[in-house]
Amino acid sequence: MKRLAMITVTLCMLFISACGGPRAWEDEQLDESDISTRILADHVKADWKLAPPPAGEGPGNLIQVTFRLQDGSPVEAFELTHEKLLHLIIVSKDLSYFNHVHPEYKGGGVFEVANDFPAGGEYRMIADFKPAGGDAMTKLAWLEVEGEPALSAPVVLTDPLEATADGKRVTLRISSLAPDEESVLTFHVEDEVSGRPITDLEPYLGAIGHVVILSEDGERYVHAHAGEDQGSGPDAGFEVTFPKNGVYKIWAQFQHNGQVFTVSYAVQVR
Repeated sequence: MKRLAMITVTLCMLFISACGGPRAWEDEQLDESDISTRILADHVKADWKLAPPPAGEGPGNLIQVTFRLQDGSPVEAFELTHEKLLHLIIVSKDLSYFNHVHPEYKGGGVFEVANDFPAGGEYRMIADFKPAGGDAMTKLAWLEVEGEPALSAPVVLTDPLEATADGKRVTLRISSLAPDEESVLTFHVEDEVSGRPITDLEPYLGAIGHVVILSEDGERYVHAHAGEDQGSGPDAGFEVTFPKNGVYKIWAQFQHNGQVFTVSYAVQVR
């Protein structure tokens, strides 16, 4: 009987404690309210324009992108993601040209940047950003650049997975090339001449490195930054997932002695 009484008292105390705290259904209502006001990717449209730069501002074209909500009003405020308000990836249709730039915010949802395209033709525009009070999101578009197009270069698979740039040799190991499966990309950076590991890589966009992956048709895109606390080289690891079968181009960017260098690889996912 004493044991039964103790259990009964305990249950009553738990009930009283629960009554005094926030109710589960009240929490759910708050969460739903938060979701209803949050800016989702489907709520945002990107309007792209390409024009010659203003007189006296150098060669290239001016890329302008405006982010608007469903009602046509501009997205006014943005949050920093990896130290920038907007990451713009520019890739030629044949994947031979790659540039990663950070347009200037002009207000009213408008970003602008000048880019000196190597030739005319179609280019993939990929914008990564996060509206204030919204989700991180990506908007893609094809833009046609005036001028004589370059001869299309076929994508050739990289074997072995080694690339050089600015006196660095970067070897890539990939744990899995199966679609829709978590994979780890590990880059090993060394001096191209001496072969010595480079152990003083500098943070780039708040991390040891930065990786962009794009399918051969330009339709499937992966953007990854290295995990925290990876030191300064010579190895840098990135967790990614290749969405489907096919050929993909991988670009990796690192910083050393104040200079950003880019290496690229082409792989087959199957």
